[in-house]
Amino acid sequence: MNEDEAKFYLRNNLGFSDLDMERLEEFRESLLNFNKSYNLISKSTENKIWSRHILDSAQLLRFFSTKSNINIADLGSGAGFPGIIIAIINKNEHFHVKLYEKSSVKRDFLYIIREKLDLKIDIIENVNDEIIIADIIVSRAFKKLEQIIRISRETTKKPHKLIILKGKNAQEEINKVSLDKNYSYKLENSITDIDSKIIIIDVR
Repeated sequence: MNEDEAKFYLRNNLGFSDLDMERLEEFRESLLNFNKSYNLISKSTENKIWSRHILDSAQLLRFFSTKSNINIADLGSGAGFPGIIIAIINKNEHFHVKLYEKSSVKRDFLYIIREKLDLKIDIIENVNDEIIIADIIVSRAFKKLEQIIRISRETTKKPHKLIILKGKNAQEEINKVSLDKNYSYKLENSITDIDSKIIIIDVR
């Protein structure tokens, strides 16, 4: 999928408005400027941010609605994927996004974006500092599945859902994890990479 196709999908399939698209472009430009000094994303993906990062994150909107009154926790948000993308489309004051990121450099970038785009998000340093109050945990390029599930077990209120962007070895990762009776999962295909999967785990 090229950049124009990614933009088309965002508008026509995921409901991003003209204003949302302008804010996404402002975010993309800020990311490129910051990336000149700090390695927030791989240099090799700078010319395909719309498809490789923005749409890859936005596709999670297929599995929940920002019109719902829920809390989203983005673990290891990095440069803001997927949390910032979700926050940009959100118009519901009762839908909350929290970004968890331990890197001070990446948090500095997230603070800049929050102010520049006037986003209603919380930015938190350490995922282990508090009980995570979240209905849905999302993550992209964070930790191994086993570690994410440990965080789910030990620090997150029940029930909740995990939505995790993974590569072609998603099923293999799940097979290595011991899931008790309170956990059920399914795999969904990624729309940006034919080999990648999205793991959705319901935690009771």
